[in-house]
Amino acid sequence: MERRTFVTLISGGLLGAPRAAAAQPAGKVYRIGILATYPVGPSFRDAFVAALRELGYVEGRNFVLEIRSANNKPERLPDLAAELVRLNVDVIVTGGDSEVRAAMQTTKAIPIVMAPSGDPVRAGYVASLARPGGNVTGVSWMSPDRSAKLLEVLRDAVPKMSRVAVLWNSTNPVKAIDFGETQRAAQALRLTVSSIEVKAVKDFETAFTAITRAHPDALLILVDEVLSGEARPRIAEFALKRRVPSIAGSSGYAAAGGLIGYGPGQEMYRLAAGFVDKVLRGAKPSDLPVEQPTKIELVINLKTAKALGLTIPPSLLLRADEVIQ
Repeated sequence: MERRTFVTLISGGLLGAPRAAAAQPAGKVYRIGILATYPVGPSFRDAFVAALRELGYVEGRNFVLEIRSANNKPERLPDLAAELVRLNVDVIVTGGDSEVRAAMQTTKAIPIVMAPSGDPVRAGYVASLARPGGNVTGVSWMSPDRSAKLLEVLRDAVPKMSRVAVLWNSTNPVKAIDFGETQRAAQALRLTVSSIEVKAVKDFETAFTAITRAHPDALLILVDEVLSGEARPRIAEFALKRRVPSIAGSSGYAAAGGLIGYGPGQEMYRLAAGFVDKVLRGAKPSDLPVEQPTKIELVINLKTAKALGLTIPPSLLLRADEVIQ
């Protein structure tokens, strides 16, 4: 029931030859810094490197990645950002809002590419989407009705849902905005919301206990750097064990075992590669408008639905970009 078309990126031969290699300064090897809260996995790295190759960059030949991961310890981000600055990287690519803030606090000179952020304007990362105005630009997923869409998809899967637990990182100011929007959307849908707050991975067990006590009909995860990466299968496993249908604002959540993932896919990383290319060619981040993904992917895990004893309506399955059997 796979409906999404995958593009095969050929790593060698004529099809894989860099299209823009001639535009690169001879002998120049760029240093691209990656700042992440959680370990950088292949879903980001492979897509990002493949997109860079299409733009004329070959890893080890004209660029190297300097990856710095806090290994789920956000308090390490400022030191890691400072390390990238000391390495004099040409650009810093950030994986979430905490990384953006850490990078911004460390440098005003090195370009920073968000991949992605939530609402960079309200968070104060950029002056506006059209004219960022500083050393930060990149990708943002900030649909004003994002929370409502997540709840609507979840309700379509669980029609009798009346109580929903919302798991979110309360230290992230962007997620505080998202949670407020989720509350308003839930009120319009006549749903009762239980706020389940975490600040770091160490808070998960306490959060899981709170969810269990709340007895929700479903669980919604407001994704950020703490609730992504290695956290996804852990949350999905808990939800399955407690027989709670769950949705997250990331298409990769379903592949990690969650019921539904709904969010931008690898397009974010391809867009980020485009920003890196422009910056390395001399463009100023202040002049590069922030972009948003054009494709939001709906992925449903039927294996998880079966384990939950849940029948997904055919109308929802037909809307899915991918159905995991």
